[in-house]
Amino acid sequence: MPTLPILGAALNVNSLETHRKLMLEKPRDLELQDFFPGEVLNGDWMPLVERAKSLLDGHEGRVGIHGPFWGFTVDTVDVDVRDVVKKRLLQGLEVCEALGATHMVVHSPYSTWDHNNLDNYENARERKLELCHLTMKDAVKRAEDIGCELVIENIEDRDPHLRRILADSFGSPMVKVSIDTGHAHYAHGSNGAPPVDYYVKAAGNTLRHVHLQDADGYADRHWALGEGTINWHAVFKALSTLESDPRLIIEVRDHSDVPVSIANMAALGLAQ
Repeated sequence: MPTLPILGAALNVNSLETHRKLMLEKPRDLELQDFFPGEVLNGDWMPLVERAKSLLDGHEGRVGIHGPFWGFTVDTVDVDVRDVVKKRLLQGLEVCEALGATHMVVHSPYSTWDHNNLDNYENARERKLELCHLTMKDAVKRAEDIGCELVIENIEDRDPHLRRILADSFGSPMVKVSIDTGHAHYAHGSNGAPPVDYYVKAAGNTLRHVHLQDADGYADRHWALGEGTINWHAVFKALSTLESDPRLIIEVRDHSDVPVSIANMAALGLAQ
């Protein structure tokens, strides 16, 4: 019988301390979510890194962070805003290097408006890629230098193929695809996108990271797994076909729901 996948979690340093025993009992992948606000990145974040490293003594899973995203997109047209975004991405990677993190989440630039308009303007698809490259090229080079994957997470994306095209366009082993199951389910339920397992199939072996959260197809709920309407059997079946070993990160609003989510998926015979 195949070994069930091991679920990791997205936590802040405080909740890592609370759930340390759970995170150390198996090689659970961890994503720290303290380092995306600009106020943190502009300040002295090293004590937070040192505290995290102390708590991770004995941890055998992979470690990453959620990168900065508030207030900007990586396809920004404004040249001055672009300089700020480039700075934030590099700041996030500086944290990754200090922490020993090997992934950083970057938000997708594709909006619901894009879905209806990318073919309404000449060369709009190519221009979108060009803008992302202008913003991300320095971060991609830095990520390659320190061995940290930039994983591009769906936000409003209706077409699950576009992030794979964007990731592939960099020609770098350090730019890959992420899926947020709740975002995909929202896009499916509210905006006519395909179901969540289709996002997994579209990403294929470019998929290296998954935010696991449950939802109702209407909003970005971040409920415990099993408490919404996502078809988890279909999602894990699609994941089981991959060879890319994506990090399976539970990302729930209430961190006390992390063990609940693990228990619910274990009860369904899908994960541990």
